[in-house]
Amino acid sequence: MNARRYLLTTAALFAATAAQAQVTPRPPADAAPVDPTTAAAAPAAGAEEDIVVTAVAQGTNRLDSSITTSSINSTALTQLAPRTSGELLRNLPGIRVEASGGDGNANISVRGLPVASGGSKFLQLQEDGLPILEFGDITFGNSDIFLRADFNVRTVESVRGGSASTFASNSPGGVINFISKTGEQEGGSFQLSGGLDYREYRADFDYGGKLSDDVTYHLGGFYRAGDGQRAVGYDAVKGGQIKANITKSFSSGGYVRLYGKYLDDRAIGYLPNPVRVTGSDSDPDYISLPGFSINNGTLHSANIGTALTLDGNNRPVRRQISDGQHPVVAAVGFESKLPISEGWNVVERFRYADISGGFTSPFPASVGNAQAVANALGGAGAQLFYASGPLSGQRIANPAALGGNGLLANVVLFDVDLKSLNNVTNDIRLNGNVPLGSGSLSLTGGFYASRQDIQTDWLWTSFVQTVEDHGRAALVDVRTAAGAAVTQAGVPGYSASFFGNCCRRSYDLNYTTYAPFAQVGLDLGRFNLDGSLRYDFGRARGSVAGSDLGAGFGAGITTFDINGDGVISAAERQVAVIPGRRSPLNYNYDYLSYSGGVNFRLTDATALFGRYSRGGRANADRLLFGPSINPVTGALTDNGAAVDFVRQLEGGFKFRQNGVSFYATGFWARTEEQNFEATTQRFFNRNYEAKGVELEGRVARGIFSLSAGGTYTDAQITRDVLNPAVEGNRPRRQAKFIYQVTPQVDFQRFTLGANVIGTSASYAQDNNQLKMPGYTQINAFVAVHPADDVTISVNGNNLFDVKGITEVEEGAIPAGGIVRARSITGRTISAAVKFDF
Repeated sequence: MNARRYLLTTAALFAATAAQAQVTPRPPADAAPVDPTTAAAAPAAGAEEDIVVTAVAQGTNRLDSSITTSSINSTALTQLAPRTSGELLRNLPGIRVEASGGDGNANISVRGLPVASGGSKFLQLQEDGLPILEFGDITFGNSDIFLRADFNVRTVESVRGGSASTFASNSPGGVINFISKTGEQEGGSFQLSGGLDYREYRADFDYGGKLSDDVTYHLGGFYRAGDGQRAVGYDAVKGGQIKANITKSFSSGGYVRLYGKYLDDRAIGYLPNPVRVTGSDSDPDYISLPGFSINNGTLHSANIGTALTLDGNNRPVRRQISDGQHPVVAAVGFESKLPISEGWNVVERFRYADISGGFTSPFPASVGNAQAVANALGGAGAQLFYASGPLSGQRIANPAALGGNGLLANVVLFDVDLKSLNNVTNDIRLNGNVPLGSGSLSLTGGFYASRQDIQTDWLWTSFVQTVEDHGRAALVDVRTAAGAAVTQAGVPGYSASFFGNCCRRSYDLNYTTYAPFAQVGLDLGRFNLDGSLRYDFGRARGSVAGSDLGAGFGAGITTFDINGDGVISAAERQVAVIPGRRSPLNYNYDYLSYSGGVNFRLTDATALFGRYSRGGRANADRLLFGPSINPVTGALTDNGAAVDFVRQLEGGFKFRQNGVSFYATGFWARTEEQNFEATTQRFFNRNYEAKGVELEGRVARGIFSLSAGGTYTDAQITRDVLNPAVEGNRPRRQAKFIYQVTPQVDFQRFTLGANVIGTSASYAQDNNQLKMPGYTQINAFVAVHPADDVTISVNGNNLFDVKGITEVEEGAIPAGGIVRARSITGRTISAAVKFDF
C-alpha cells in the first residue's frame, strides 16, 4: 500500500501520464508496410516528412494529400502501455472508441457515423494493409477481438473518410492500419511487466535485423496470464501471440516479403453490469452498488466456471466460461513490390487467415430484489439456496442481505462457438507516374478479392447468480415454497430463458467480395487533384438454422436429460436445440464508390484541401433472421438492404513547420444503416446525418512536447423506418465533443507525461431521455533510464478512478433505479522493466 500511495502521489505531483498520439516521420512507401528499399533514404526524426501509406494509391506527403490521417508510433505504444487495443485507438482524432469491453468487442466509430449495434461497421481494422476481417461487425466476432498490439507494431495509422471508400472494401468511414516492423533497424527488446494493484503478468519481446545486405527479418510476440484488469479469482487472461516476417530487397528497388502470425489468447469480455442511478434522466448520478463496483467489478466468478448446454449438433457439452473472448488465428501472407519499368510498379498483397475460437460472457437480462426474482421463478414464498461456491447447498435465510445488496441477476450467457471466421484476401495493383508538362500524372489500377467465412453456433443458456465482484458471485437455486426444485445448479432452463428462449442458432455462411479500382492524380506545382473509383460486387451464400426463423423451421425447445442422470428436472423441460431444417442464403450485390479531392499547397508549410466521397458497406450476418431475407429462398426481400452508403464532404487546413503542426477539418456525412442488435433483439433501418469539426495539433520544443486533438460532432437520426418517433434525435452514445491531450517532458534519463482522454455527455438510447455523463480519464506514466539500454517504468491507467459510462441498456431510469451499463475500468497501475539490445 505504501508503494501504491507513493506512485499515485508522484504521478499526481508531476502530472505524469503519457500516451503520445502523434504523427510520426517515416520513410515513403507504396503502401503499408514500409518499402525497405527506401528505408535507407528515410528522413531523420524531426525532418519535415510525413508520408501517408494507408488507403492511398501510393505513399504521399500529408501536406500534399487531400485526406485526413493521423498515426501513433511505436514509442507511444510502449509509453502508453494501453490495457487494450481499444484504449490505444482513443488517441486518434475523430475516432470514438467505447473501450470498456476488455481485449476486444469495442464499439468503434468515426466522425459521427453510427454504432447502431456493435463493432466497427463503417471502419475497417487492418494489419499491414489487409483487413483482419472483411466485416468489422460480425456478431460476436468484432475485428479487434483478433488483434493484439505488441512490440511487433511500428505504427498505427488512421485515415478518416476520403480515399478509404475507394482503396478498401466495406470501409467508407475510414481505415485503421497496424503496420509491422520489418527489421530495417537492427536490434530488439525484452520486457517484463505486471500489475501492481491487479493480477496480470506479461512478457514481450521482439528482434529484427539483417541476414545479409538485402535480407531483413523481424520476430516478436508476447505471453501473459492473470485475472486481467478486474479481479475474478482465476486466470481470465491467458495466452499470447507470435509474429514474424522476412524481406528480400532487390537492387531494382523492389522487394518480396513473407510473414506469419499465430495468436491464441483468452481474454475476459466485460458486458454491461448493474449500477444504481439516482437523480433524473437529464441529470443522473451513477452509483456503484454495495459489494459491486461498476468500474472495477464484473459478474464473472471463479464460482461460476462452466455451463452445460447442447453444441451445434445438439449433443451435451460443458463450455468453459473462463475462455471468454478466445481468438485462435494462424495467418500467413505474402507481399511484394516489383518494378516493371521506370516509375512503374506492381504491388501485390496476399493473406490467408485461419480464424476460430469463441465468445463467452454473462449478460444480465435483468437485476432485481432477490426474493422478488425467486418469486417470479418459483411462486410466492420461493426459497433460495446457494448452488455453487463454498456455501453450495446451504439455504439463503435472509435474501435481503444476499451479497451485501440483496440482489440477484437473471443472466443469459452469451456463448458462441466461432467455428470458422477464415478469410483469404488479395490486393494487386499497378501504379506509376507520367510526366505531364511541368507536373506529373499518377495512375493506379488494381483488383481486390476476398472470401470471408462466418460459421458460428450460438449456444446460449441461462442461470441465476448473486451480484458480487472480486470473483465472489455464486449460482443460486430456486425452489418453491413446498421445496420443489425450479432450477438445476442455478439454471432455470438450458436456453436463453430470460430472452424468451430465442437465439439458439447456427450460421454457415461465406461472402465473396471482388473490387476493381482505379485512381488518377494530377500534380501541378502547388495543386494536387485526384479522383478514384471502386466497383464492388459479391455474393452471399450459405445457410442458417434456428427457430427464430419462424413457423415451419422447427421448434427451438425440447425435453432433454442434459446431465444424463436419468431424471428429467424442471430445467431439463426447457432445453434449447437447433432445428434440423436450414434456411438458405443466396443473393448477389454490387455497388460503386467514388472519391475526389483537391489539395493546394499555400506555402511550404501550409495547405488547404477539400474532398467528396461516396462509399458503401455490404451488410453481412446481421441481416439474417430479419425482415430483409426471405427465409425460404434466401433472397433479399429488399434489394437496398444489401448495401448501406455513406456520403461525405470534408475540407480543411494543414500546417507543419519546425516541430509545430496543426490540422483542422470540417466534415459532413450522411449514412444509411440496416442492422441487428443481439442484446435487445432489435432491427434498425435508418438514415443519419453528422457534421462537425476535427482539430489536431502538436508542438515539440526541446524536452517538452504536447499533442492534442478534439472532435465536435452534431449528429441526428434523420429517418427511421421502424421507429419514426426517434427521428430528429441524437444517436445513442454519440457525444458532441471528444478530446485527447498529451503533454510530455523527456530528459536524458527520465521521462514523464500526461494523457487526458475525455468526452462530453451523450444519451443512453435513441429516445434521448437517460443521459450518460461526460467524463475525463487521466492516465499516468513515468520512466527512468538507469542505463542506456534499460528502462524502468510505471504506468497508471485511469489514475483518479473515475467512472466513465460508455453504454446503458435502459433508455430511462426504471422504477427500481438499477440499470445495466458498461464503464471504463477503474484505476490500474502497472510496472515494467525493458531491456533493449
